[in-house]
Amino acid sequence: MRLRIVSICAAAIVAVLASAAPSQAQAELRAGVWDNSTNPNNVMTYEAISNGKGSKLVVSNPSKPGDEWSYETMFDGVFRPVKGQEGSETAVELINGNAKSIRILNKRNGQVYQVVINTLNEDNTVISNEYIRLDKDGKITGVTHVIYNKRKK
Repeated sequence: MRLRIVSICAAAIVAVLASAAPSQAQAELRAGVWDNSTNPNNVMTYEAISNGKGSKLVVSNPSKPGDEWSYETMFDGVFRPVKGQEGSETAVELINGNAKSIRILNKRNGQVYQVVINTLNEDNTVISNEYIRLDKDGKITGVTHVIYNKRKK
């Protein structure tokens, strides 16, 4: 009986640690500057926040300094405001608890209009984004693929 209780407690501790670790790893894995492979005027900068449990994303255009937008996330699927895009909110969550794959839901004026599947490659140097556009009924109207390369320091 005692062994069973110890096993259950150990399993619970592992589950708690596993659920906390992916978001922290996610923030650290993506930290840095990412250049769009086909559009030099589209740069993503990720930084870890909240002791690495969350992340801030800033999207900028080097040819138009100050023309940027950003959001913060805790990878919990909660919609939060997007600075620089009035009426916009974004929610980010891990896909299957995997720190290398996240789902980003973009909402404007209360309507989800885009889902982004953001996936890191094996050596954390490339982000592949699948931008899935939706109409007001949630029907897919288009899909775009964009590659971002991590800028070397």
